[in-house]
Amino acid sequence: MKRIFITGAAGFIGFHLAIAARRRGDFVVGLDLFNNYYSPELKRTRQKLLLKEGIEVVEGDICNTPLLKQLIQQQGITHVAHLAAQAGVRHSLTHPNDYVDANLQGFLSVLEACRSFPEIKLTYASSSSVYGLNKKIPFSVEDRTDEPTNLYGATKKANEMMAHAYHHLFGLPVTALRYFTVYGPWGRPDMAYYSFAQRIWEGKPIQLFNQGKMRRDFTYIDDIVKGTLAAIDLGAACEVFNLGNHRPVDLLYFVQVLENSLEKKADLEFLPMQPGEVVETFADIEKSQRLLNFQPSVTLEEGIPHFVEWFIKRNGARGEENRSDQMLNNHTKSLL
Repeated sequence: MKRIFITGAAGFIGFHLAIAARRRGDFVVGLDLFNNYYSPELKRTRQKLLLKEGIEVVEGDICNTPLLKQLIQQQGITHVAHLAAQAGVRHSLTHPNDYVDANLQGFLSVLEACRSFPEIKLTYASSSSVYGLNKKIPFSVEDRTDEPTNLYGATKKANEMMAHAYHHLFGLPVTALRYFTVYGPWGRPDMAYYSFAQRIWEGKPIQLFNQGKMRRDFTYIDDIVKGTLAAIDLGAACEVFNLGNHRPVDLLYFVQVLENSLEKKADLEFLPMQPGEVVETFADIEKSQRLLNFQPSVTLEEGIPHFVEWFIKRNGARGEENRSDQMLNNHTKSLL
């Protein structure tokens, strides 16, 4: 049994990871700031469901190094899964200091806390955004990642360099996971799939940048969790992995799948390319398949209906915790 400390445990990926780890028999404790980047109510609902699973989520800031050390020591932590971060590309255009505080100072705090406990193995969330202006498709972990298109991607690349330095200097075991467009139930409202569903549901137009000529490697949350648990179990000395579906799809086709699941047509508004975005993401997962036995299995045509089922129930039955419990159980059974 591992004893796992998850930062950002009330976030989208952290929530699902915590439940999957707990249900397979690991001890799990979490930390979350519950900031208002998106609905704190959604995070509090996740927290309540985690508590029912026997998982405590402490409210606190990852920049508080003494707090991190205290939790690690008191709970006898063996593994840290660092998922807390300031996410989003557009937000970075207007609130750059949020990324410096959470993604740079916050990550340094996590590294310093782990440095005090040599037995700790650290697995942390990076992002496909590190590939930036890379023209080679699919994106390989061997590719250059020194031309970011936005500050968010730059901070994630900085995290990888910081982690490598701490491994080199202090022997800290570190594993970076470059996530590719994660989606699914209990997701983040600022993500395109969620915001598109919300606007289609409300009869509002959705904006498609670059005239809709974009492709994304959408990766279902269950596959991401399985890959993350495999990386935690591997406990590598210093590695970087891509976790993506390896099946990029056209944005217009993605909208079509969403329309079919919602049984509503979208009102499309075509716009020029958004600053900071890229035309395509596509994960080369050969290394993850080889070392993590990572085999993403959920197609977009399967995953979007699962998300839409949750989305409709949540929008039609807010606050019904018993229904939330049932929705959670139905979704997480595939992780067991």
